[in-house]
Amino acid sequence: MIVCAGRNETFKYAEPIGVGLIESAINLTRHCLFNKPDILLFIGSAGSYGNYNTFDIVESRRAANIELSFLNDDSYTPLDNVLESENKMTKNETIVNSSNYISTNYDLSKNYNQYGIGIENMEFFSVLQVAKEFEIPVAGIFVITNYTNKDAHNDFTKNHKEAMSRLTKYLLDKKIIK
Repeated sequence: MIVCAGRNETFKYAEPIGVGLIESAINLTRHCLFNKPDILLFIGSAGSYGNYNTFDIVESRRAANIELSFLNDDSYTPLDNVLESENKMTKNETIVNSSNYISTNYDLSKNYNQYGIGIENMEFFSVLQVAKEFEIPVAGIFVITNYTNKDAHNDFTKNHKEAMSRLTKYLLDKKIIK
């Protein structure tokens, strides 16, 4: 089963599950309870912490939920904040960080790279968490739309249509969709 965030990021071949950590967790859980898929593939856009360029495609099986305050040693969590799927559906190039907030401080957010975290996508951590709970193999394929800087939203908006087209072409080329 292919899933995506929704709202302005939808695909005719993917089921929208909602934007952010909460909507995606609730809606994906509901779907898994009533129609559990054998495999989950999340597709969508992501912001780069600096090691990936706009329109790069990134595959991952790992996600984190690490807030910017952690990078300044201003917070901690007793929860597991990095998850990894055991499957081998995709390469495991980088960890995808998820938060309900979009990073706009490039000087701070580029420090995620020190932890092997290369990109951010609002939903992927919750997708991995739900998949883990239901014992479903999961992976993600992302297209970079912007850097995590003060222009993040404008660049996302400007690049979104082209990025979605390139992501679809990638999925077609890899024969993930027809």
